[in-house]
Amino acid sequence: MTEKTTIIVHSGDFDKIYSALIIATGSLSMGMDASLFFTFWGLERLKKNGIDKGKLSRMHMLGLGKLMVKSKIRKAKVASLQRLLKDFRELGGRIIACEMTMNIMGIRKSDLMEELIDEYGAVGAYVQEARNSAVTLFI
Repeated sequence: MTEKTTIIVHSGDFDKIYSALIIATGSLSMGMDASLFFTFWGLERLKKNGIDKGKLSRMHMLGLGKLMVKSKIRKAKVASLQRLLKDFRELGGRIIACEMTMNIMGIRKSDLMEELIDEYGAVGAYVQEARNSAVTLFI
């Protein structure tokens, strides 16, 4: 059985979305399976044109902190969130959108980048992924 990484993406913060995608894509590149379960504010990042919209978790400074971090990311030649998301999908990563969150927050499937989503599910979908995972994280 292939080892697996499963991550709950609860936060929509810019830097935390980066962390989730870097870890998941790294897992895939090491031969593991990987899935991301997007819920609450993390799910907001799956809205059309929403992947880049989150603020920094710390030192946001009315948007200046995020601009500085983005500049450092470009200078360090780190892939953009869009590129990481594309790489994650191309390497076989799975994305699960939380239906309960969609109901609570009034998010429709048509609001989301549906082409990225493999499954719409509730806690059972996450547990099914996590029960066979070597790595489980909450970001």
